[in-house]
Amino acid sequence: MQELIITKQIAKQGSQSIIVLPKVFENILKPRDLVEVRIKLVQKYENQSNK
Repeated sequence: MQELIITKQIAKQGSQSIIVLPKVFENILKPRDLVEVRIKLVQKYENQSNK
């Protein structure tokens, strides 16, 4: 089992919030691979224009 740790900003695709994996993982992760995803909120986004 291999463990990889990355820090990503949540992206928006339509009405969905998504996490986009970098292309470098293309050789490591393949379709139908089973992965465990843990989410730890590191920094809360504060939209300054709504204040």
